Amino acid sequence: MDAKLSQSASPEPAGQGGWAPRLAQLARLEQLDALLKQDTGSEAALTTAVERAVLLAALDRREDAKLAFIAILQRWPTSFVALNEFGNLLTGMGPIDAACRVYAEAILHHPQNPVPHVNLANLLLRASKYQEARRHYEAALALDGDHAAAHQGLGAVLADLGERNAAREHFRKGFRGRAISTLPYRGNAAPVRLLQLVSSGGGNIPTALFMDDTRFQTTVAVADHLEASETLPPHDVIFNAIGDADLCEEALLAACRITAAAGVPVINDPHAVMKTGRLANSEQLRAVPNVRTAQTVLVERNLVEGPGGADLLAGYGFVFPLLLRAPGYHTGRNFVRVGQKEDLAAAAAGLPGEELFAIEYLDARGPDGKARKYRVMMIDGQLFPLHLAISENWKVHYFTSDMADKDTHRQEDARFLEDMPSVLGEQAMRALAGIRDALGLDYAGVDFGLDGAGNLLLFEANATMVIARPGPEQHWAYRHAAVDRILAAVTEMITRMAGTRPL
Repeated sequence: MDAKLSQSASPEPAGQGGWAPRLAQLARLEQLDALLKQDTGSEAALTTAVERAVLLAALDRREDAKLAFIAILQRWPTSFVALNEFGNLLTGMGPIDAACRVYAEAILHHPQNPVPHVNLANLLLRASKYQEARRHYEAALALDGDHAAAHQGLGAVLADLGERNAAREHFRKGFRGRAISTLPYRGNAAPVRLLQLVSSGGGNIPTALFMDDTRFQTTVAVADHLEASETLPPHDVIFNAIGDADLCEEALLAACRITAAAGVPVINDPHAVMKTGRLANSEQLRAVPNVRTAQTVLVERNLVEGPGGADLLAGYGFVFPLLLRAPGYHTGRNFVRVGQKEDLAAAAAGLPGEELFAIEYLDARGPDGKARKYRVMMIDGQLFPLHLAISENWKVHYFTSDMADKDTHRQEDARFLEDMPSVLGEQAMRALAGIRDALGLDYAGVDFGLDGAGNLLLFEANATMVIARPGPEQHWAYRHAAVDRILAAVTEMITRMAGTRPL
């Protein structure tokens, strides 16, 4: 059964003096300021001061909120509510290391409270520190065996570690009756009400950079755990953030049911996402002119690591070197190159899961012997260059490549961002347009190389592509405009599909 869908009633209009909810917040802030002038030292004053600091953050005055929390903790350094809310603020602002220190301080002074353990674990998970995150989630569950957020987080850790059966049990406990959450909204006018669909076990589009909380009021629904008794709030548009067809079949099927009943525009139709798995892409995109896809098969891991593994793959037409990849992982995790058949068994044994993708190795090295991987985003039918990564290693990722150390590499990247058609050539540009049309997604990306004849060597094409902001260092300055253009295009697409004019 599907969750109940509420009617998409129009948001409350702003009156002559401004938007009513924001005016109420401002009025409450004045009341709190008046109260603190009368009482600065009691326990009641602590409660008032914390409410005021939280309200400043809600009004998008985050630096003021930060200073307010610092002042509170100078007076009440062990207050749990102050430490926890300050950690939450820092988490939203981005300095994760500072937030980790604040949550650790909360654990030190309140060791029997599971909440700071969960909050710290969430940040450790974000930083891919899986074992540390697991330890804190388990500590929270030792204190409270029914803590929903701890079950959710531990499920995410186990899923990333390949323990997916155990992960499902924690997800079941964590999301039962709690599959819907609404994120804070900090705008000063009526928002675009956005419903974001996600999968419990990962494989979701990273959306933090473009889900502007001063423009969008976002409700997140975990599609594969949404129950019939849970009512979705009114929304103007659905952003289906479930992006990995190989990992998220159950969530995508649930998303198909939800979107069919919603009666509002849908970004990234889940039916289209379901057709973008690695096997499907290898076949369907091979038909696009000037595209070379890697032969891909899904095989049982125990057969590949057995004595007949090389013969099994040879039967499919594979030669060495070849690639092995565990389904459902990204950013190069659990993805290896096998140079010769003698290395096959050990490589397969080192990967998680019962099945593996065997993938033809497409050589993307240029005349200089270095591998090149281009990433182009496809937003609302338009093609946007995101980056070119150049590396000595066959497994090319921007954050592990030689880009930061090599000025010549960055110059080549800059030329790609400034004039993609002239860098790629007509054949590759036609190939990208063909891939865009074949995928039929509103938000997607393509990772690829080029062969000597100008054909596109397809590595990956799906919705899960990450858009990351460059660092503040001067040598990344040339990249900011390209990233900003992509983020603006996503925002414009959401507002257009929601039926609103850009603010």
